[in-house]
Amino acid sequence: MSPVPTIKINHMDIIEKLEILSNSAKYDASCASSKSYIGGKGLKSMSGVCHSWAGDGRCVSLLKILLTNMCEYDCKYCINRKSNNIKRAYFTEDEICYLTTEFYKRNYIEGLFLSSSVMKNPDYTMELMISAVKMLRNKYKFKGYIHLKIIPSADKKFIDEAIKYADRVSVNIELPDSNEFQDICPDKTRDGIIKPMLYARDKINERYEKKFYGGQSTQLIVGATPDSDYSILKLSDSLYKKINLKRVYYSAFINVNNDEKLPAISTPPLLREHRLYQADWLLRMYKFRFDEILDENENLNNAFDPKTQWALKNLDLFPFEINTASFEELIRTPGIGILGAKKIIRARRFSKLSIEDLKKLRISTKKLIYFVTFSGKYHGIKTDNPERIKELVMEYRQDGLFDTRLLDMTEKSANTGEL
Repeated sequence: MSPVPTIKINHMDIIEKLEILSNSAKYDASCASSKSYIGGKGLKSMSGVCHSWAGDGRCVSLLKILLTNMCEYDCKYCINRKSNNIKRAYFTEDEICYLTTEFYKRNYIEGLFLSSSVMKNPDYTMELMISAVKMLRNKYKFKGYIHLKIIPSADKKFIDEAIKYADRVSVNIELPDSNEFQDICPDKTRDGIIKPMLYARDKINERYEKKFYGGQSTQLIVGATPDSDYSILKLSDSLYKKINLKRVYYSAFINVNNDEKLPAISTPPLLREHRLYQADWLLRMYKFRFDEILDENENLNNAFDPKTQWALKNLDLFPFEINTASFEELIRTPGIGILGAKKIIRARRFSKLSIEDLKKLRISTKKLIYFVTFSGKYHGIKTDNPERIKELVMEYRQDGLFDTRLLDMTEKSANTGEL
């Protein structure tokens, strides 16, 4: 990175802004897999960093901030809504560049996630964000990763610029239920969100047809509207297929405003969020159809991960023979993930596998024994009663679903392919 231009920064002022605007950004999950904090000489405040997965599989640490939390909109779920009496701030483009390059030089971060509330109007806000990112790239010669938020209803010229300078862009849908949308987000339109996503898709395909690009993502808030998990997965599946999204992120609804239009809940539905991430992984990596995972209007089961839920509803398909099952059958077996299936296929080239061989491969057999045979031998229970099998699988609880420490580890476990 080239030498940083000399600029005048009021450190006391920028520290306070960093506290306000990193805190205001924490509710946007559309790049984050987990959160940590940074601080350092000259920047003593604690400020948010998110860990995101780049398109090439790298985990990157990003400085996660808003340009501003000053907002003209009054979305019922948002902490930054204009009717809230909160401390407001905004960063200048110099301040954004200073923070990013300072943290980058100290190896705290590998890039920037820049979002914003709507100051004045979408185009005015986007112009400020683009200006900061252009300065970071051109004047500061910043080569790190940049994720840039596209403000709904922004002009196409700003979307063009965002795609040019950022590694990934995102437009947040937020509310899955379009019927509830206008009541909860009176200043936005569904059309103003979908059109930029479609335009960004086309420009990305046009510009980067023969070149790797990070693409775009979005966020869905879970629990703010009465959507079933089936309808959420159906929407996600459509977004992956029609808009070529890299990721849909799910964010458990946090009741920060106690608005009468929203559910009065005291605890965010973190387990539901976790289950949706697992089901999303089945859509993208295991090639499940959304209507295989759930029936219409059905919700994911708190007791079982989605693949186990599917298997227990389809016991007539099991058991698979571990020594002859295809890769597709193996990865649909509870307890066998993508890496485990590859291990099994490699190992069985040399000899038939027994249950002890799977243990040597470090594949846990506590759940899968109810769904496979080994050279015709079944190690589960001799019963046709699916309820009894459910009870036994429940006793195991392989994914630690009741350990709340694991609810923030969806991406970590998912990237192993072991679901």
